[in-house]
Amino acid sequence: MSNCTLHIYPGYEQPGSALAKLLGCDSSAIALHTFPDGESRIRVGATNNTALVYASLDHPNEKLVNLIFVAQALRDMGAKRVVLICPYLCYMRQDKAFHSGEAVSQHVIGALLPQSFDRILTVDPHLHRVSSLDEIFPTIEADALSATGPISEAIKGETAFDGALLVGPDSESEQWLAAVSERTGLDYIIASKKRSGDRDVIVTLANADRANGRLAIIVDDIVSSGTTIRRCASLLLDAGASRVEVIAVHALCNDDDQNLMTASGISRLRSCNSVLHATNAIDLASLLADALKKEL
Repeated sequence: MSNCTLHIYPGYEQPGSALAKLLGCDSSAIALHTFPDGESRIRVGATNNTALVYASLDHPNEKLVNLIFVAQALRDMGAKRVVLICPYLCYMRQDKAFHSGEAVSQHVIGALLPQSFDRILTVDPHLHRVSSLDEIFPTIEADALSATGPISEAIKGETAFDGALLVGPDSESEQWLAAVSERTGLDYIIASKKRSGDRDVIVTLANADRANGRLAIIVDDIVSSGTTIRRCASLLLDAGASRVEVIAVHALCNDDDQNLMTASGISRLRSCNSVLHATNAIDLASLLADALKKEL
């Protein structure tokens, strides 16, 4: 019998159940009731010594409060260790106060979650001026996995991608591009980006001519509004790319933004299932299960 139980936040039944199957542990749904005034009532199922909680933290504000209740309920039920599996970790982009009076959300989350959880497991957090999750969560275990392995396998699984050019939409994407390039044998180029607002972005691609006559695959960690991706795709198509596709770890874009990307000439957008999205095509269950083996 497994030492763990997996408790799945509403909406994540499919990826949560797939992970439980790989781990060989019992799973149960977290019951959530919202009262008319917006308050929550949480109910969890039976737990073993170690309770695993699956809940990705896109659209996080309500989830954060509910997960604090979940962790406490599991401890009241006898859990000695509570692990949060959040393939997408929220509030990592603001790691300093850019203007007077701003809250540094990364610091707040870094103090909040360790009060309820003994370990946090996530995939490709959006870090800038910190090098690892240990700096954000110094008092608990925190693991940042990389989706470059599953992404590389997805690319290698399509013969149509032979000879494709990998493209990073900004300098921050190079860490993913380099890893995927090494695994797939495909070469890559990196664009430059200057952002002055959420949807006000200037992208330049000095060596776009290398895309001439080739399939170009833009790889990035997050697609939010999709503005940077669209600008990059336009440059590639203008340079003669035969087709432009996008693979993202976390797809946060809405339907309107996705339609704009299609209209800009992007033939396909695929994402990992770290965030539930219509573009999910790359499963992360095996990646997560390997990292959780020690919990068993």
